[in-house]
Amino acid sequence: MNDIQYKAAIKEALSNFTEGTLAENARHLLSALGYQSERVLTLEPNTAEAFIDTYDPHGKLNGDRALTKKWVSIDPLFQLTGEDLLDTDTTGWLFDPSQTQVDDTIIESYFFLALRLDGSSYNRTQLSQITREINKLFPMPAMLLFQHGETLTLSVINRRLHAYDESRDVLEKVTLIKDIDFKNPHRAHIDILFDLAREPLNRTHGVRNFVELHRAWEKTLDTEELNKRFFKELADWYFWAVDEVTFPDDAGEDVEVRNATSVIRLLTRLIFIWFIKEKELVPNALFNPNDLEGILDSLDPQENSYYKAILQNLFFATLNQEMNTPQNPNNRKFRGERRQHYNITSLYRYRDYFIDPDEALRKFEAI
Repeated sequence: MNDIQYKAAIKEALSNFTEGTLAENARHLLSALGYQSERVLTLEPNTAEAFIDTYDPHGKLNGDRALTKKWVSIDPLFQLTGEDLLDTDTTGWLFDPSQTQVDDTIIESYFFLALRLDGSSYNRTQLSQITREINKLFPMPAMLLFQHGETLTLSVINRRLHAYDESRDVLEKVTLIKDIDFKNPHRAHIDILFDLAREPLNRTHGVRNFVELHRAWEKTLDTEELNKRFFKELADWYFWAVDEVTFPDDAGEDVEVRNATSVIRLLTRLIFIWFIKEKELVPNALFNPNDLEGILDSLDPQENSYYKAILQNLFFATLNQEMNTPQNPNNRKFRGERRQHYNITSLYRYRDYFIDPDEALRKFEAI
């Protein structure tokens, strides 16, 4: 399976969460990542009370911190051991299940669970606390897949041996791949899940045991590493773009300076727009190709309709113009006909690019 097929399989597994049971969908997603086991566990009923009765006989779990009242269901999925990682066709996979201790760290298996939460919005602190509380109950790292509303969060915890008592673990950092929209997942989420998948992970890190597997997961999810990757990709695109783009002569006489300045200006505007879009301050429809088919008359790249009608109108006529108010109801509006309002960039342009200009204007007005 090549990388494109791998990512397509991950995206397809995410789409299954729109129906069916959480446990079934979670196992399918983990299988798409290359993690599956015959040691499948079930809990009947799959309630918080049944989970606590089964796995917490000594009362270690703090229900308030674990937000157990918000648990709609919890499903143990399977325990992944070294033996489960041996029967593979992956070239060069040298997993050794007998090597469980490396540099005073012992990991013999993973335990995967799926937890559905009531409501849709949970912050990192809440999800991390739940992860820590559940990990108190198990001798191996417990990985959690949360479903909250129409999003998923994968939670990974780091555990190390206690300095003075090897029979005890210290629960350290919790890392989250948060708010994965399973109906319309971000490319970045697909990329991160792909990087965590068994075959790509071994290809990059040469994993030979559970400790190395866990460290490879941690490295993949490390914020600093993700930032480095993001800025490298951004830099690569920039250096490609400045040699490919053309801008009008009135943007500056020196072509090299003109291109560099204009591309940097475009990038900073795009990053800012995407940031506020992620904060749900800009309609997602303005970035979704399927929705845009009902907004723009054409999406032909040669016509630059998306850049002109959507991005330029966002940059200037929306974010560089006050919202409409009862006192000034016409702050945000389309330019007048012919040369009326000529060269005024703080008014909406390219009316002819929109299927329904008035409906499009309402999407912009609300920002």
